[in-house]
Amino acid sequence: MTELRRSLTLFDMTMIAIGGTIGSGIFLTPSIIARSLPSPWLIVVVWVVGGLMALAGALTFSELASMLPGTGGQYVYLREAYGGLVGFLFGWAYFLVVNAGGLGALSVAFATYFGYFVPLGPAGTSIVAIAGLLLLTTINVLGVKAGAIFSDVFTVLKLAGIFGLVIIGLALGSSNTTNFSLAASRMPGGLASAVALAMAGVLWSYGGWQHATYAAAEVKDPRRTLPLAMTIGTVAVTLVYVSANVAYMFLLTPSQIAASTRVAADAVSRVLGPAGGSLISLAIFVSTFGVVGIYTLTAPRIYFAMATDGVLFRKVAEVHPRFRTPAFSIIAQSLWAVVLILFWGTFENLISYVVFTDWIFFALAAAAVFVLRRRMPRAERSFRVPLYPLTPLFFVAVSTWFVGMTLVEKPAQAWAGLAFLALGIPVYLHWRRTAATAPTHERAGS
Repeated sequence: MTELRRSLTLFDMTMIAIGGTIGSGIFLTPSIIARSLPSPWLIVVVWVVGGLMALAGALTFSELASMLPGTGGQYVYLREAYGGLVGFLFGWAYFLVVNAGGLGALSVAFATYFGYFVPLGPAGTSIVAIAGLLLLTTINVLGVKAGAIFSDVFTVLKLAGIFGLVIIGLALGSSNTTNFSLAASRMPGGLASAVALAMAGVLWSYGGWQHATYAAAEVKDPRRTLPLAMTIGTVAVTLVYVSANVAYMFLLTPSQIAASTRVAADAVSRVLGPAGGSLISLAIFVSTFGVVGIYTLTAPRIYFAMATDGVLFRKVAEVHPRFRTPAFSIIAQSLWAVVLILFWGTFENLISYVVFTDWIFFALAAAAVFVLRRRMPRAERSFRVPLYPLTPLFFVAVSTWFVGMTLVEKPAQAWAGLAFLALGIPVYLHWRRTAATAPTHERAGS
């Protein structure tokens, strides 16, 4: 079988870690968070906690990546720690809901902001979303380096746009706009409930750094490169997010942020007028378009690894003989995302249980470091998570708390996510039974 090409550098992987995290969240979730937490200090605190969680997760995943630097990232860690079923359920949820749903929603999002410049109706928005997704699919099929160059360029442009937003806020706004006193604010549902609701938006915004692990088999010196890339990436994203939120509060009050559906555009328009709204809409378009490109590049490596393990069609594990990319896997994911765009639009009803499902596997993957340290004590590893076991324990504890609070606060979405996972169990058992009874030449993919 043709092997994947190792051509991704530290810069490429850092841009994937940053670009995979910064999507539309920093532009859209601040209003959700401000509605749950009216206190400006609590808003800053939850963004800092989210950043610490992302850093703790990145450091934990870095040790796992140094032990198991193969294609598939999180899927491989779950499979090695807990067995094939848990790994399969992760890939099952990722393909059908988490990543494909995210791709569809983000594609519609960048098409919507493209409509700020070229008026589009509902049909036009869907056409632009699908066309953009198929363009990015083509780029990533042509070669991992082509996809990485696209990721690098759009991540740099995205960061430039957010830095512009921060500079505008801090330079033209005022610290007097928002009352930063420590006076207590009323939260009808209680502090724990308010923080849990706010954390859904925060964790949605911070998710994505783990995409750097999915293409580990195509990285130069992955045992050194992946830990550095994810650490640099999560620190950079935390600084960007906290700075952006302070900039928002220099331009708008928390109540104005809570009432806004386009926080970034409204904040910049306050000091730059309509031209500011156009600039920030362009930044959001660049941001969402870029992150679709990154997800199209990285997530198919999960399905590639699953097919290599024999729990998906062998066709998914094929490497294109010329471009040396998992072309069929990339195309299959994008076509499913197109189906979701056509039938479910922006996936607004999916968001809660997408995040809920995602963080179940985040917690399990981070806990895998405890299992694999005991099971593979002599495995080669160039990186050990600092402050072990406190760092992974912090990540696992907060993730578990969030999952539990989601069950309480949003039971319909949470139980729907659990039901979807349960449905994957008989599918896995059927697949394994079919594979076990298949002729030898079929299992070999002949």
